[in-house]
Amino acid sequence: MALSDDLTRDIQTFISTAWDKRDGRKIPSTDEVALAGGAVEIEATFLYADLADSSKMVKEIDRRIAAKIIKSFLYCASKLIVAHGGKIVSFDGDRVMGVFYGDAKNSSAAKCALQIKWAVDKIREKFESNYESVRNASFNIRHGVGVDTGTVLAVRGGVRGTNDLIWIGRAPNLAAKMSDLREHPHSSFITAAVFNMLNDESKYGGTENKLMWERRTWNFLGEALYIYRSSWHWKP
Repeated sequence: MALSDDLTRDIQTFISTAWDKRDGRKIPSTDEVALAGGAVEIEATFLYADLADSSKMVKEIDRRIAAKIIKSFLYCASKLIVAHGGKIVSFDGDRVMGVFYGDAKNSSAAKCALQIKWAVDKIREKFESNYESVRNASFNIRHGVGVDTGTVLAVRGGVRGTNDLIWIGRAPNLAAKMSDLREHPHSSFITAAVFNMLNDESKYGGTENKLMWERRTWNFLGEALYIYRSSWHWKP
């Protein structure tokens, strides 16, 4: 049978197969979701962290130095996500996505975003002090973090032997889109749904207990949304 016939048959199988959906009580792992028709619905908060200007970085400086910058960013962001109770679910080049679950998921993700800002500031400081090419580059080492929360469907995508979970819903998509925003000095972006669930510790900071988040309107797929941005950093 030709490969085209196999693909046509498999597409029809996907269409005909009903989802075997269950409610999640934790962030599922890949092997906990059936490849054929398995689906887990879960209320979760998604954090997406993206290193800015990586194309310029690779073009302008030695790729071995660029690799060290990207590696440092992914390491720090991942370590902070895990430290705040999140689970790493995806890497994509210079991006990482974490999922948070439970009663404190929004506050944990927001605090994590502000601590990633501290880490990126430290990465920039260290690399600029060690490498003249980074110090004199046309870009600065910066990033963006987006956070949204909501109901998502976790399903397995790929083929047997090579597959992973994919997350279907607004939250992962919106978090990824917000991580692309470049509004220096603001680098942390959360939706109103996240902001409205923050505890005071993740909302106010400094000796004067100031609000760390600023509201603005942002258009996403033709819809005007309230999002909150922050230029604050939080030392881990």
